[in-house]
Amino acid sequence: MITKILTVKNRAGIHTRPAAMIAKVAATYKSEIFFKKATMKINAKSIMGIITLGSPYKDEITMICNGPDEKEQATAMEKLFENRFQEV
Repeated sequence: MITKILTVKNRAGIHTRPAAMIAKVAATYKSEIFFKKATMKINAKSIMGIITLGSPYKDEITMICNGPDEKEQATAMEKLFENRFQEV
């Protein structure tokens, strides 16, 4: 199991487009992936779940990956957050 804290670095926060990108990347791996924020824990393969987190700019989300390709999945998700979901 891999647990890391990810920071939302794009100014618009996580809205529909970034949520779709997150879910798409998450779905390409076999491992389970969850995001946890305060008392909420959602499946990161669910666009609606991601949107319900309501994550604005500089928000911190705990990522939990568990499964056979968890390292690759965690790395891909970190890169997505670091690249600000390809937004300027």
